[in-house]
Amino acid sequence: MHVMILLLVHSIAFAAFPESLRRLQLQDSLKISNVWSGHPVDFSFVERGDSQYVAYYDSARRMTVALLTSQSKSIRYVNLPSTIGWDSHNYIAMALDSLGSIHVSGNMHAAPLVYFRSTAPLAIDSFKAAAMVGLQETSVTYPVFFNGPSQELVFMYRDGSSGNGNQIFDKWTMASKKWSRLFDQPLFDGQGLRNAYMGGPITGPDGYYHVYWMWRETPDAATTHDVSYIRSKDLVNWETVSGAKLTLPITASTKGVRVDSIPQHGGLINRGAIGFDSHNRLIITYHKFDAGGYTQLYNARWENAQWKIYQTSNWAYRWDFGGTGTLVLNITFGPIVLEPNGSCTQSYYHVQYGTGVWELDEATLKPKLIIGTSLWPVSLEAPQHTGMVVHWLKSTGIISLAGSFFNFTSTPAKDPSVVYALRWETMPENQDQPRTPIPAPTPLMLYKFKDPNVATAVIPVSGRAPLAHDCQGIVVRKGRISLKGSWLRAPAATARFEMFDCNGRRILKNNYYRLSPKQYPAWRRPPSIYSISPVQ
Repeated sequence: MHVMILLLVHSIAFAAFPESLRRLQLQDSLKISNVWSGHPVDFSFVERGDSQYVAYYDSARRMTVALLTSQSKSIRYVNLPSTIGWDSHNYIAMALDSLGSIHVSGNMHAAPLVYFRSTAPLAIDSFKAAAMVGLQETSVTYPVFFNGPSQELVFMYRDGSSGNGNQIFDKWTMASKKWSRLFDQPLFDGQGLRNAYMGGPITGPDGYYHVYWMWRETPDAATTHDVSYIRSKDLVNWETVSGAKLTLPITASTKGVRVDSIPQHGGLINRGAIGFDSHNRLIITYHKFDAGGYTQLYNARWENAQWKIYQTSNWAYRWDFGGTGTLVLNITFGPIVLEPNGSCTQSYYHVQYGTGVWELDEATLKPKLIIGTSLWPVSLEAPQHTGMVVHWLKSTGIISLAGSFFNFTSTPAKDPSVVYALRWETMPENQDQPRTPIPAPTPLMLYKFKDPNVATAVIPVSGRAPLAHDCQGIVVRKGRISLKGSWLRAPAATARFEMFDCNGRRILKNNYYRLSPKQYPAWRRPPSIYSISPVQ
């Protein structure tokens, strides 16, 4: 008898995939609080089981942590002793370690470390101000928490200032409840002449942590130049994209790391993104001037042992930016995303061409069509307050001020078709300067959506137990299929198996194929639907 099992990499079995992407469907909403709206600054959102932790600045500008329970809709609040001014760099980072301690850091732009930690697991009323290592913590910017290769909590930040800074990594040891340096020297060293604006580390389908960066010579954004890239399996030993070992710290003279040579005043800003296509090839996104002097979006992909640079946009517009502080952004963009239907998409905002989502030709990385303005419901897309802009944040979303940083500490959703997201509105960027009059606070809303692009039909296996919703890892070997861990509850099989993608291509390599959470982290949409059929 021929048995067909359809598997989606994070979760459950699927009967089919959608032909086109559809907007998220609103299911529920909850107002958390009124929040500061005088300027944009990123908040933080972490999910742990049925609990949701949100860190934000309230209407009085106070750093605040709210604890929500999705089942009861109850909310508890605690204010922390930190008040924001007008600087959009001063976002909040938050994480939960595996024992439930809550870590919060933020409200810093070349300022002394601001860090709070709960003294009781999962208890927001037990926060205490704390130190970390105690060295190189007097000029901190861009705090980021994420999980390391052994699920240890890592804290990353810039020490120094724009045009003169180093990237520092600390690790948290739960047994001793102490922070220490992950490695003794900075990842990047500007040598007192420049600093690196990095994006990542982002875990990819190859098991590597991926990092890109741009150098900047001075606080003037126009002096940003050169896109570069490195990778690591363990965050300690780093290498080039071709596998050549590197010695830390990385400096402007390090060989083998350059992706695209772009001069100062060449249209490059300290923002980028990392994505992957259906063949798991790395793609780095950024913008620069084209040969005619217009600002274009470019995607650099590693293929055939070299970086191939693709011009994706064709805009007749030059964004001639410069200066210091948080700039008003005329162009923004997201990474290339592999959707559940196998297509590659990329979102963008352009001051003249508006907001959109392209479906890209995977071979050329050129837009085939604009599939919409976003996947949010139409009623929630536009700001509801005059002169303001809308901000969205999912629990696995981007912190986007100086690159692509992802929240890695939320637990994976039991049902990947359910999406929780925060929405709030603020005035636009103002180069970190005060404005008058001060606008009224706006509501911080939590929305629950159903993603219609993720099918949820569970197919029985040979008429027996269906695949469970908490499936995580599958190992396929010639002669047997091994269902790993407690994630997949299905009968063991001993028949010979082969693995194919949804286009019928055989994808079993060397009689072994593994799909695991480390390869496909929660922030990525699942790359495809796979079928496993026994060989007769």
